[in-house]
Amino acid sequence: YGTPTYALHLAQVARDEGLNPRDFRLKIMFFSGEPGASIPGVRDKIEEIYGARVFDSGSMAEISPWMNVAGSAQTSGMLCWQDVVYTEICDPKTMRRVPYGRRGTPVYTHLERTSQPMIRLVSGDLSLWTDEENPCGRTYPRLPQGIFGRIDDMFTIRGENVYPSEIDAALNELPHYGGEHRIVISREFAMDELLLRVETDDETFHRPQARDKFAAEVAHKLQKVLGLRTRVEIVGPNSIPRTDFKARRVIDDRAVFRDMQQQIEGANG
Repeated sequence: YGTPTYALHLAQVARDEGLNPRDFRLKIMFFSGEPGASIPGVRDKIEEIYGARVFDSGSMAEISPWMNVAGSAQTSGMLCWQDVVYTEICDPKTMRRVPYGRRGTPVYTHLERTSQPMIRLVSGDLSLWTDEENPCGRTYPRLPQGIFGRIDDMFTIRGENVYPSEIDAALNELPHYGGEHRIVISREFAMDELLLRVETDDETFHRPQARDKFAAEVAHKLQKVLGLRTRVEIVGPNSIPRTDFKARRVIDDRAVFRDMQQQIEGANG
């Protein structure tokens, strides 16, 4: 059990030590704490590396010591266990329940707890729910994409809402992705700019043509997924620090720009 980031980090450390992660003989891996285990690009990569089944799950510490939304052997994503903790997906601004098929934030209500029950506790996460028939036969609503972000993780670039998990998923589908990246948001003149610093494998990094080709593939992939032009900087393997818990990959330099601009205006005034 852990976060997807930690599983990928552990696999890289194992390979660096000359070990094959499949030799751990893990059969089932449960994840929570960050997006990834319901994102096909990330989930498939972890299953391929370890040769194990991946299950996504989630909750809040205030709601339950165990998970109240989780996948099953036959159903991907997360099932909402409505008879234990009642889950609604709500508009983050109005906190009104959204129709099935729409995005919003999970809101939880205890149905069994008699000590300190929570009524419509807002998670601050982002998800999408459906009421389609589930392969396992359970009649719970489902979060087919799991928890794919946080309200405060989303950022806006030139009018487009961007979720870091979308970038994670896109990169994990590319064969020469080195396993880590940083998203740098800056401002040049009056325009917000998005720079993606991406690790690649050692062979690709040391071959200029292969490195340039990989950079073009990353830019094309993100243009398709995000609808945005993105500057791409390719760096060598292990250039970006790893984390053994939740990944923090977004660096927003726009506040620095605003502070500098205010100082300049103050000096001129």
